[in-house]
Amino acid sequence: MNSELLSPAEMTEADRLAIATGPFDGIGLMRNAGAAVSAVVLAHFPAARRVHVLCGPGNNGGDGYVVASLLHDSGVDVTVWASGSPRTGSDAALAALECPVEPRPLSAFVAEAGSIVVDALYGAGLSKPLSGDAARAVEVATELNLPIVAVDLPSGVSGESGQSLGQAFRARVTVTFARKKPGHLLLPGREMCGELVLADIGIGDGIITQLEPRTFENTPPLWIGNFPVPAVDAHKYRRGHVGVFSGGPSATGAARLSALAAARSGAGAVTVLSPANALQVNAAHLTSIMLHKSDSVADVQEFIGSRRPSAFVLGPGFGVGEKTRDFALGVLATGQRQDGRTDGLVLDADGITSFRDTPNALFEAARRSNAPALVLTPHEGEFARLFPDIAGDKNLSKLAKARAAAERVGAIVVYKGADTVIAAPDGRAAINGNGAPWLATAGSGDVLSGIIAGFLAQGMPAFEAACAAVWIHAEAGSRFGPGLIAEDLPLALLPVLRELAERRNEVTAG
Repeated sequence: MNSELLSPAEMTEADRLAIATGPFDGIGLMRNAGAAVSAVVLAHFPAARRVHVLCGPGNNGGDGYVVASLLHDSGVDVTVWASGSPRTGSDAALAALECPVEPRPLSAFVAEAGSIVVDALYGAGLSKPLSGDAARAVEVATELNLPIVAVDLPSGVSGESGQSLGQAFRARVTVTFARKKPGHLLLPGREMCGELVLADIGIGDGIITQLEPRTFENTPPLWIGNFPVPAVDAHKYRRGHVGVFSGGPSATGAARLSALAAARSGAGAVTVLSPANALQVNAAHLTSIMLHKSDSVADVQEFIGSRRPSAFVLGPGFGVGEKTRDFALGVLATGQRQDGRTDGLVLDADGITSFRDTPNALFEAARRSNAPALVLTPHEGEFARLFPDIAGDKNLSKLAKARAAAERVGAIVVYKGADTVIAAPDGRAAINGNGAPWLATAGSGDVLSGIIAGFLAQGMPAFEAACAAVWIHAEAGSRFGPGLIAEDLPLALLPVLRELAERRNEVTAG
């Protein structure tokens, strides 16, 4: 499975390179694309009374003319509605010339109940709202509740951001080519695409490699090669030691959720770092998780010196304020391990909010050359507290915001949501597509932080650790389904982790 995502500009370049190197020319690629779409229409809607193909003036419209030709040749009742004429001499013009169905003006578009609409107006490259005849076509199709098959991306949805630029088609099925685009995974684009079909039209993997994509769909192929599987001779400290900071007596549960998740994800040892007044509360609920008093930065430094932890979680239930900032900066000041494994700090919830008024202190500490890896896991509100200018920039997609934040802080940013984006300061980014609504429950994020820390502790690189944790967290939530609460998640991880361990062993053996 290919995990690269291409922006509309990168897809245009992929087309250019493919045409330059063959074996297909432009019209050949267009014919392949049209064939893929027509096959989907015939497979999904074999009883359709009529198919209306809406064709724009560009290459997306050219694909539509090919679709209309092939459906017509298959005996389907086809009507073509054209928004302008393709540029003379273009591949789209040739496709229109070859189409046996005489186009009608889009301004006259009408349809009937029971028919199908193929949206080949604009696709992923559109950067402005639909207007005029195109906007009216959306209204007609929507009012009749007609099934839409979108070519590349529903017209009106940005391939770059997934945002609806105004009126837009809501597709039953979307057929895209070569690679998915960010708009297929970012909301609301993901929902507006319906079922997504990725079609091979002859653009080889070598062409994609030449583009050096930096955006990926977050799926196991992206990180399975780094997924930690313990060696036969592993002992608990070789599998990594995670320290999780606990809040006071009435706010200990979040830390325990993180601690248990870190243990379930494979960390060999986990310690809850508790204030003295919460030791008894924590002790009453912990069995395999260790406990250590940590009231001050000096206590934390003593723990680091004596126990050499591999990763920390700070923020869940900890409280907002100076103590939180001091603990975070103290951990970031410890430097990297001498054995080649990098310490890591997962900063979540209160840990992020505590730097709302002094973000530069965090950024400067994280950007030190020998600082431990930092992973920030903000939801939308926390993101805005730490990066208000980036969050408020309406010209930036969620993907672009996460990238800008990661570059600024010099850390991994996990911008949470149903379409979580994981971004690294070197420009890599991944969009998660398996988000589960069942995860919208208190404590779910605490579990995610623990999983990330557990992977960091086992030596997984920070970007891959964050990506793996996000995907596994969502997969476990999806499989559990209705009734999920955060306490269920650590055990729900087990079947997913087992399958991934088997897959990792297959990769190693192969």
